[in-house]
Amino acid sequence: MILTSQRLKSNFLGIELENPFILSAAPSTDELSITRRGLEMGWAGVVLKTTSMETTRVDLAYPMMSSFVADNRLIGMGNIDLISAYHVDEVCRRVNILKKEFPNKMIAASIMSDSQLGWQTLVKMLKGAGVDLIECSFSCPQGNVGEDPGKMLAQSESATEQVATWVKQAAGDIPVLIKITPQVTDIVAIARAVQRSGCDGVTASNSMPALMGIDIDRLTPIPNLGGKSTYSGLTGPAIKPITLRTIAEIARNIPEMVISGNGGVSDWRDSVELIAVGASNIQICTAVMLHGFDIINDLTSGLDNYLQSKNIGSVKSLVGKALPNLTDHSNLPRQQIRSYVIKENCIGCGRCYVACRDGGHEALSWDESARLPVISIEKCVGCGLCILTQPVERCLELRELSK
Repeated sequence: MILTSQRLKSNFLGIELENPFILSAAPSTDELSITRRGLEMGWAGVVLKTTSMETTRVDLAYPMMSSFVADNRLIGMGNIDLISAYHVDEVCRRVNILKKEFPNKMIAASIMSDSQLGWQTLVKMLKGAGVDLIECSFSCPQGNVGEDPGKMLAQSESATEQVATWVKQAAGDIPVLIKITPQVTDIVAIARAVQRSGCDGVTASNSMPALMGIDIDRLTPIPNLGGKSTYSGLTGPAIKPITLRTIAEIARNIPEMVISGNGGVSDWRDSVELIAVGASNIQICTAVMLHGFDIINDLTSGLDNYLQSKNIGSVKSLVGKALPNLTDHSNLPRQQIRSYVIKENCIGCGRCYVACRDGGHEALSWDESARLPVISIEKCVGCGLCILTQPVERCLELRELSK
């Protein structure tokens, strides 16, 4: 049974959401039956997988999925997926069906095109179908639109502003989000271009272009499609730090910008992080594909319990709460801290000693008889490297140097 809580409810661009968790444009939103099941299980809304005009050729290649594994744990997923094979007329039909079946859910659609006529026609058709919100995929290659062929629209300020303006002109009072990419020199400049266009906010952000690996026996890139491959879009936990930085940069510099957070969220704790740096809601794709729709139960109950424990009355009150603590390097406090060994918790593995010896400040020596690291307060600078090597909880800790 999905949790219903006043703390989780919010108004997003005039749309009432029962919780801040949205299914993002992805394979999980590309089939009507699958989308319906996600909404039934308690997701507050859905962005249908990116659609296009009837004249757009969608030529998918398989296999399209690959993984990024470290320490025997999947921390990222790659895909060479393109847009939906379903064109806009079919997506409009689905919007109409879903709005009738789920009148209290946000039914949004993602679009892409390569011309002004195409963008505006897509918007008008979806608007006529009753869509609640339109998201524009500016973060995948989609024709040059007067710019460099193969580049993403959101890698150009001028192209972003121009095309976003076309879209908003056609959308009128329907909210429009522009899905941007962190693959730029200045993410704030791109967000300002969206702002100038009159669009209502950004989705920050999207997968990261990546080469997922090389099969070193065959010397073929991954995924292997008959000996050939191409760059993938990297998603999942591996990109969360990039997403956090992207959202934070926009929110710090354009505090009035509405942001839908997307990229790297696996559980409710991740969602707290994205909201705390400026996201108003959370879009999720990879975690659903790997673990199923019912993660919504952990997401909602975990977030609600967190808000209650922190005496925060709503999701809105959490938005941007961490930003005042984010500053430039020159403004950071210069602390006098050192590492300390918690002897009763140490298991004598020696990992901290090796790390400090070969990658730190040679501040640790090794007591062979006691099988314990010994820290030199004179050599230790408090860099924190040894803390990262801990195999068990609190065998090391950083403490302020006694005056």
